[in-house]
Amino acid sequence: MLTTTLAGRSAAVAQRNVTALKSAYWLAMLGGLLEPVLYLFSIGLGVGALIGDIPLPGGRMVSYAEFVAPAMLAASAMSGALAETTFNFFGKMKFWRLYEGILATPVRPIEIALGELCWAMLRGSVYSAAFLVVMVVMDLTTPARALLAFPASVLIGFAFGGLGLAISTVIRGWQDFDLISAGQFALFLFSGTFAPAGAYPEVLRWLIEVTPLYRAVDLIRGLTLGEAGLMQLLDVAYLLALTVAGLLIAGRRMERQLCK
Repeated sequence: MLTTTLAGRSAAVAQRNVTALKSAYWLAMLGGLLEPVLYLFSIGLGVGALIGDIPLPGGRMVSYAEFVAPAMLAASAMSGALAETTFNFFGKMKFWRLYEGILATPVRPIEIALGELCWAMLRGSVYSAAFLVVMVVMDLTTPARALLAFPASVLIGFAFGGLGLAISTVIRGWQDFDLISAGQFALFLFSGTFAPAGAYPEVLRWLIEVTPLYRAVDLIRGLTLGEAGLMQLLDVAYLLALTVAGLLIAGRRMERQLCK
């Protein structure tokens, strides 16, 4: 009964976001979808023609487009989730005071956090599905591997969505979003996205390999290239832990800030 109530109230929060959609929002979603595809064409195909093949950890050689495409998918899932759970969530909580009205109902802060996370994942899932279709059409993966990669991309969105919710309860004002953007861009550049982690100095390599986007890229790359193994199970555990930790932190901090 408790689980049913939690799911129902969280779904109601997500449904509220669907009802409040405006036409301009779909244009923002279209931009978020096109960005990784343009990166794939410009870097994966354009720069890839100059670089040639890239070795995987097992020694197998793949084209640069095949190497970059899974990273673009993981980065797209990250960007979509963070866009919803940082900027939009922060505005609803701190400036529009939306959640104060919702908390006048039986809905609890953790249910708001879970509902917002599920809403973010609706957006992220659209991005991921469309990008996987592009990968299959370009022969960068097979349809069967794409089907395996889709739930993995959803998990990535949940993980970064939970992280985004937690961050949004800590930041002080709109100026702090510059720091979030800088951190997100650094992850995008240095998470095994455009070059193998082994290409970096040893100390930097270990730092890269513990970042959440690297673990996300490693998971998607293993699935889309048919190289999945025990390391991908570690990636899944890492991302699940990040999701749970983000939700718990966000729920508790929301309760302190809104239930005074």
